[in-house]
Amino acid sequence: MSFSDHLRKLAQSTWDSQLTHPFVVALGNGTLPERKFKYYILQDARFLGDLSRVFAAGAVRAPESESALRFARLAEETITVERSLHENYGKRWKMTAKEMSSVPMAPTNYAYTRHMLTIAHTGSAAEITVVALPCAWIYCVVGQHLLKNGPPSTKHPYRDWLMLYGSPEFAEVQEWMRKKVDQWAKTAGKEEKKRMEKSFVLSSRYEWMFWEMAWKEEEWPV
Repeated sequence: MSFSDHLRKLAQSTWDSQLTHPFVVALGNGTLPERKFKYYILQDARFLGDLSRVFAAGAVRAPESESALRFARLAEETITVERSLHENYGKRWKMTAKEMSSVPMAPTNYAYTRHMLTIAHTGSAAEITVVALPCAWIYCVVGQHLLKNGPPSTKHPYRDWLMLYGSPEFAEVQEWMRKKVDQWAKTAGKEEKKRMEKSFVLSSRYEWMFWEMAWKEEEWPV
């Protein structure tokens, strides 16, 4: 078993629960209230800003130039490709990019991004890749799951989202990240591997919590 498969096995119950989460189910069948989807998109737009910083840290810590360049591209693509999807939805809601980026982070979003940024500042290239891997891998799994019966109708309200995250191009990102995790895990020490396991499981839990956050339209209680 590869190390990335080992990591997924550790978090499998969390991963399985994502496919049945009411937000994901409603997103797939098109019944998700637009209000909840808007909340999700605005929070995700904030999330991506910090995710790009995590990838930038990976470029700095990468042990070889090829990986450094790929991390740098991921940092750029996170901003250009996925943000472009968000900004298209923003136009529908008559919101500028500045207005979207000024939406306060919800508690779960803030906690998740602080978790990733902490690893970005203190971890190795392998640890940085692992902390971000559930985001890329889970979205690929969810996207492909929701498209298992074929592309959605052109009238589906969330077709653009489904087509992006269910695409082969998006799947390639997590495939590359898993490859690097498996490669670097071979030379990682026992303690580093333990940190990688902990980060992966925690990020997986935060991914489930992100759906829950959007479903409940979470706000700060005080």
